[in-house]
This record gives sequence, C-alpha cells and structure tokens, in this order.
Amino acid sequence: MNFSSDTAAPAHPSVLEAMLRANSGAQASYGADKVTERVRAKLARTFETEDFDFWITPSGTAANALALSCFCPPIHSVICHQEAHIQMDERGAVEFFTGGGRLHLLPGEGGKIDHAVYAEYLNEYDPSFVHATPPAVVSLTNLTECGTAYTPGEVARFSARGGLTVHMDGARFGNALAHTGATPAQMSWKAGVNVLSFGLTKTGAIGCDIVILFGAAKAKGKELRARAKRAGHMPAKMRYLAAQAEAMLEAGLWLHLSRHANAMAQKLAAVFREAHIDLAWDVQGNEVFALLDPYDVDKLQEDDVAFYAEWPGGSSRFVCSWATTEAEIDAVRETLRRPMRK
Repeated sequence: MNFSSDTAAPAHPSVLEAMLRANSGAQASYGADKVTERVRAKLARTFETEDFDFWITPSGTAANALALSCFCPPIHSVICHQEAHIQMDERGAVEFFTGGGRLHLLPGEGGKIDHAVYAEYLNEYDPSFVHATPPAVVSLTNLTECGTAYTPGEVARFSARGGLTVHMDGARFGNALAHTGATPAQMSWKAGVNVLSFGLTKTGAIGCDIVILFGAAKAKGKELRARAKRAGHMPAKMRYLAAQAEAMLEAGLWLHLSRHANAMAQKLAAVFREAHIDLAWDVQGNEVFALLDPYDVDKLQEDDVAFYAEWPGGSSRFVCSWATTEAEIDAVRETLRRPMRK
C-alpha cells in the first residue's frame, strides 16, 4: 500500500490510450502538432476563456520555475509561504531560472500565507530603498504543503494588491477545486491569477504540468517559449505530452479523479479518528497529516504501508490518489487495530 505520494500512482489508462493514439504517423514538432492544438481548445472550455497562452512541461518544478522566470527579474523577489514547494522542494530552481531572483518567505497557518502579514510587508516596503530586494510576484500554492486549500475569495485578496503578478502553483489544483466547489475559472483568472502552473501529473498523467498565462500575461508567451527552449523544456515530440493533457481534460476526467482522491483521503482520515489519532490539519484535499506515535508508525511500516513518517511539524503524511482503493483504506484500519508482531 503506497500513500507516499500521488506521483507514486500509475498513470490513468486513458492517458496511455491517448498516447498510443498520438503515436500514429508524422506530426509537426515543438508544439505545432494537431494534438497540442486540440489541447488549447480544451483548455479554453475548461477555463471559460480564449484570452490565454500556454506551454506544456513534464513536471511541476519546470512549470513553476519557467512561469516565475518570466515575471521575476533577477534583482526582484517572489513572495511565497515559508513552506511552499518552490522553497522546500525545488532545489533553488526559481532562483536558477530567474538568474538570481530570490524568494521572500512569509508565515501562515496551514501552509497559507497570512494575509495580514503580507499586507503589512507591502505597506512597509519602500520601493525607492535600493538596498532591499523588491517583490515582483506573489506565489500561492493550492493545495498548500499542509493539504489546505485557498478559496477563490482568499486568492482574490492577494491579487487585489496592484503591482504584483499573481502566480498559483496548482500541482494539486484539481484537489483544491474538488474541495472548494469552485470552477477552474473562479480559482484562476477570475480571482486575479495571472499565471497558473496547472498540474496534471499528480492527478493521473505520466508527466504533464501546463503553464497558463491569462489575459495581459499572455504577452509573455514568446518569452516563455524562449526560456523553455534554453532550459531544455521544448520537447521535439510535444504531442506525447499534449496527449496526456487531452486525455485528462476530456469530459473532466482530471476533476473526477481529483474528487476520488479527496474522497479516499476523507475515508482515511476517518480511520485515524476511529483509532483516536489526531490530525495536524483539516483534510481539504487528498492529503492526510496524522499525529502518529512511534508504535503506530512501526505497525504501519511493518505491514509495508508507504508514507512519510517524519513530515515537518511532527506529523506523518499520507497521500491518496486516483488509484487508491477502499480496500487499502480498510487495510490501514486493520493494521492500526492489531498489536505489534515483533
């Protein structure tokens, strides 16, 4: 049983079938193929707008770093949560891709930037002070690294402050939508998001995260492609990445899979509550952060349950995916009920 990450899950069969369909005959290279063209139409329907540009990447790190490099000059900074993925888990990719731009870290409960702290920082910041690093972008992670979700209203509060580009790291965008009930448009451009890293890899693709530039931000499309080329993120056979997106977007499959993963997480959370195990955070997506004692950790590991036993903050992280079954949830329940074998 693997609850280590939703990236540990297999690709959804529809994704594999779409890639096989794309594997027929010759197609134009570097994103000029018919499959990528169809993806644009599907994104337009999904996000309820034609006013955008996009580029497909194979990973969330590539999507975040490329997106932010277009909006953060090397002498500026990106405001983000102190536990954001771009800070904790992307090996300085943003700093590297921006050519020196830094991350300005802010605190906040549950992985969400405290808006009062954010507002105070912007109010006190003096753009004429040459010795400081001026902010150019605010990056919001949805779901956060604590599995919590920003609502469209909360996102809009950050975007209401003029002058900063609003980026959303949406590696688990579908899970955030499934929890809040918002539409993709309501959680992105309608809430003031300028550039979205739209994640499908964790949802059921093999490797497909899309940078979407909304509205005026689409003027950065040419620069985005140039940066992608220089960084080695312009696949000659883009149609195979596009095929994954096409399959996931067809009939809202990505949202259906996100809802399933969220539902499994709720069932897993219930198992922990039955065992009188507290949770570090409310379950608002497909991640469960349980406050396990060493005895329970040992039992689960003894039964080959894969999870992050030592997550920052003292909890253990369990991640459900589109492929998580109720039988796996029941197996965790039985493991917690039984005594240690050793």
